[in-house]
Amino acid sequence: MNEKQIIKALSKVNDPDLKKDLVSLNMIKNISIDNNVVSFEIVLTTPACPLKEQIKKDCLNELNKINNNLKYNITFSSNVVPFDKKTMIKNIKNIIAISSGKGGVGKSTIASNLAVGLSIMGAKTGLIDADIFGPSIPTMFNCENEQPTIKKTKEKNIIIPIEQYGIKLLSMGLLIPNNKAVVWRGPMASSAMKQLILDVEWGELDYLIVDLPPGTSDIHITLSQSFPVTGTVIITTPQKVSTNDAEKAISMYNQEQTNIPIIGLIENMSYFIDDNNKKNYLFGKDGGKTLCNKFSIDFIGQIPIDKRISDGSDLGYPIILKENKISNIFKTLSQNIARKIAINNSK
Repeated sequence: MNEKQIIKALSKVNDPDLKKDLVSLNMIKNISIDNNVVSFEIVLTTPACPLKEQIKKDCLNELNKINNNLKYNITFSSNVVPFDKKTMIKNIKNIIAISSGKGGVGKSTIASNLAVGLSIMGAKTGLIDADIFGPSIPTMFNCENEQPTIKKTKEKNIIIPIEQYGIKLLSMGLLIPNNKAVVWRGPMASSAMKQLILDVEWGELDYLIVDLPPGTSDIHITLSQSFPVTGTVIITTPQKVSTNDAEKAISMYNQEQTNIPIIGLIENMSYFIDDNNKKNYLFGKDGGKTLCNKFSIDFIGQIPIDKRISDGSDLGYPIILKENKISNIFKTLSQNIARKIAINNSK
């Protein structure tokens, strides 16, 4: 077998999401043939791709049609597709806003676990706690008493973000003492939002997760008008008072003033599993799904009520770092979001 035959065989294998073949997508690299071993690398559009094994299987099927007596060594790497190369800020490929119509729906908990989930899968990930007035990320990452360092340059001071669990993170809660309230008018909060992105040494990031304050405010408008935002994930519970406010958030993102693509919606606190392994819908059933159907947006998934989730947040150790059914749910959600972004960015 020669390289030309290998490329011809692999040109018959499609990326299941992008619906194009691996060769034309320039996803095949470093082909080598050593005696009876054929080696090559597949460059994925996200390290969180859930379809690696399917792609590998399809490649082997096509290669074995030519010669099934050879051994094949297939490795994977990734090159995350940026939202917009021309407007990319500070080598940040994708900015993902995590939003909710109201507080108390678990937005920060989900943002934390999604950020760690993307990092676990190999993505370079950052997290901004943009809830200027009620920051909670320092608690969830067990770094309440830490402070980021400052690098002084001729132009301005640059903040070096804290690193925890493989995440670069920054929060107003790390810059202001715990017992001090932030009492600012809207313009000051908006200015702080810009600084959390522009005046920070983020390095190269595949994904920057921005945990926005609840509701619709100046900070949301500032983010949308000042930076190329890949999209937003909206968090709600199934309860009507929550879905009503989530509907307002969806409406805000659909307006020309903001116009950020909606990646999809996650329904938190969807159900509680009792000792008999029965699902109990404490806050109503399928409120998030109904909302998605109404506005034709993607339903990313459901998260059950589980004390281990809140315990992990209070202890500063996101549950996704453990191995159990709940952490697997968050890993799947992280994959679904990365997958949706890769599809959208490749269009």
